[in-house]
Amino acid sequence: MTSVARVVALGASNLTRGFQTVVATARTAWGPDVRVVAALGHGRSYGADSSFLFRRLPAILQSEIWRHLESTPAVPTKALVTDIGNDIVYGFPPEQILAWIDEALTRLARVSDDVVLTDLPMDNKFHLVRSVFFPSCRLSFPALLVTAEQVNAGLAELARAHGARFLHLRPSWYGVDPIHIRPSLWRTAWQEVLGISCPVPPSRIEALRLYAMRPERQWLFGVEQRRTQAGAQLRGGGRVWLY
Repeated sequence: MTSVARVVALGASNLTRGFQTVVATARTAWGPDVRVVAALGHGRSYGADSSFLFRRLPAILQSEIWRHLESTPAVPTKALVTDIGNDIVYGFPPEQILAWIDEALTRLARVSDDVVLTDLPMDNKFHLVRSVFFPSCRLSFPALLVTAEQVNAGLAELARAHGARFLHLRPSWYGVDPIHIRPSLWRTAWQEVLGISCPVPPSRIEALRLYAMRPERQWLFGVEQRRTQAGAQLRGGGRVWLY
């Protein structure tokens, strides 16, 4: 495998919850100098501002991660595009969602020829999850299923068109909650997504630090906050930029 100096990760809740595993796996596989640049966050949308509880985040496509990638020297980069289902629940049509992902893949192609795109988890527990995580959503399960199938088919086509690896999220990674990977399987899942296998020592302290990191831009209770991303140096090695 070509040595990777940087991992670029785009996603929402699953990536946020398992981010420490992604970082630790990247560090173990590619060395303590690996850089991880991410745009993530609960409820994150690829093309629209999104809110979760009292925090609002800009769309991934509108975040400063792209300026960062354009302004830094070219290095071997592995990229990950995941957690695409939020935009379905927000009511955006398949063609709009796929256009956003197409744009993300086009931009990533400028910095990486090693991109992983994941599909959508499909499960019949949607009504339960919708009421807990997306109470404003009024899509019926049949309507969501049709949209999800259309998006999944489109994602497969986009992966082929962009030369990305299209990865199927295994149903066995999920439990009662059908949209979030079980914590006990984070390492198994993310290592398969990244296409590597290596021992990753757990670090709850690092996990808490990464979870608490402030992104470059957010709104808390309606008040805009900005934080310059200089690359947080981790005690175990590696640096992280969060957008």
